[in-house]
Amino acid sequence: MSANKGNKKRLLAAGIVTAIVLGGAGAAYAYWTNSGSGTGSADTGTNTPITVVQTSVLTDLEPGVAPQTLSGNFNNPNDGSVFVASVTVSIDSVVDALGEPAVGCEADDYVIANATMTVNANVPSGSGVGSWSGATIAFVNEAAENQDGCKNATVNLVYTSN
Repeated sequence: MSANKGNKKRLLAAGIVTAIVLGGAGAAYAYWTNSGSGTGSADTGTNTPITVVQTSVLTDLEPGVAPQTLSGNFNNPNDGSVFVASVTVSIDSVVDALGEPAVGCEADDYVIANATMTVNANVPSGSGVGSWSGATIAFVNEAAENQDGCKNATVNLVYTSN
């Protein structure tokens, strides 16, 4: 029995030495430092133009009538707000009741004051949002001239924003 006990002690000692060697081997790894670089990218989106909407109703532009104020809001189809610095209005055309160019009535029979209106605001996403106002339109009274050609005419306006 004593020989058997000796073998057990040697096997136990060999196992402990093996465990120490293997365990210590993990701590003996060397390493090298490294540096590197890489690249990536991120795309920015774009936006869809907004629509300037006139909400003021203008009627009776005629000799002797006071100028009428133009005002409105925006339709912004974008997912987020867009910044609008100003809105500018101009006369596109003057047409008769049939939508044809008015005979004897032209854009210079009307005057727009303060055509560029300052907004300087973020316009949120949606329809009928934000606001603008300030320009006026009036009929130019030419006392020495027959302006009957402007009776029942429609003044078509164009709005631009930036």
